[in-house]
Amino acid sequence: MKGVVFIAFNQMVEDQSGIDTWERLLETVTPLSGGVYTSVENYPDSELFSMVEALSKIVGIPIPTLIEQFGAYMFGVLNKKYPLFSKQQKDFFSFIKSIDGVIHQEVKKLYDNPNLPNLDCKEIDPNTLAVTYRSPRKLCFLAEGLIRGAAKHYQVNYSLSHDLCMHDGHDRCLLMLTTE
Repeated sequence: MKGVVFIAFNQMVEDQSGIDTWERLLETVTPLSGGVYTSVENYPDSELFSMVEALSKIVGIPIPTLIEQFGAYMFGVLNKKYPLFSKQQKDFFSFIKSIDGVIHQEVKKLYDNPNLPNLDCKEIDPNTLAVTYRSPRKLCFLAEGLIRGAAKHYQVNYSLSHDLCMHDGHDRCLLMLTTE
């Protein structure tokens, strides 16, 4: 996993729980990196998963909820770093539909082997978008958070149903987004 993800996670922990919590987390997990990350380097997925699990115990938030919260936070970090992607899209659904074909393609140009999820979007009607998520990492809850961050950015009220989930044995997740 790219260091940019670890850096955003570090920022979230410090912003929401304080530097003492970040240091406690590092003492608990003792990551090989020592908790020092550069955005373009690759780090083991297991390092982030271990930190999320430990943080869940420290702050008393279930892992799926914590991952979703991180996704919403990470949208803000990434959008601040790369505002062009959201500026190019006129609305929430256009942005979500651009993730796989535009944003992920640009990420692949910037980073070697970014190991990104696959998102397939199908507009059911003007207010409903079906998003099929596939990834060996099974970070669908992170995708939910990123979607929440995007909706906040576009100032859209929406509902999300997670109709199929890889954590329940399916080969994909199906996220249904409905705007008001």
